[in-house]
Amino acid sequence: MTLPGVVVLLLIFVAGWSAFAAKVRLTDAAGLAARAAARGEPVASRGAMPAGATISVQRDGDLVRVTVRQRVGLGPLPSITLQEEAAALVEPGAESS
Repeated sequence: MTLPGVVVLLLIFVAGWSAFAAKVRLTDAAGLAARAAARGEPVASRGAMPAGATISVQRDGDLVRVTVRQRVGLGPLPSITLQEEAAALVEPGAESS
């Protein structure tokens, strides 16, 4: 009787851990992309972007905002879409990418 409960808790724990790890990767990717965009470098060619992630870059005056989204599968549970945002000040002399 307790074995199914333990299995369900284990599945929930693994799914939560997977979502947490994906969120950390997206946070890092958004920060790297924002800094690259602020320097005028292309952000899509950065090696730290997670596979299947979509990137959007918006420039608002001296500020670059980057949004990174990724759909994450959680095993037997439904997949979710995670999103992270980062911003950076445009460096002097940097061209928009």
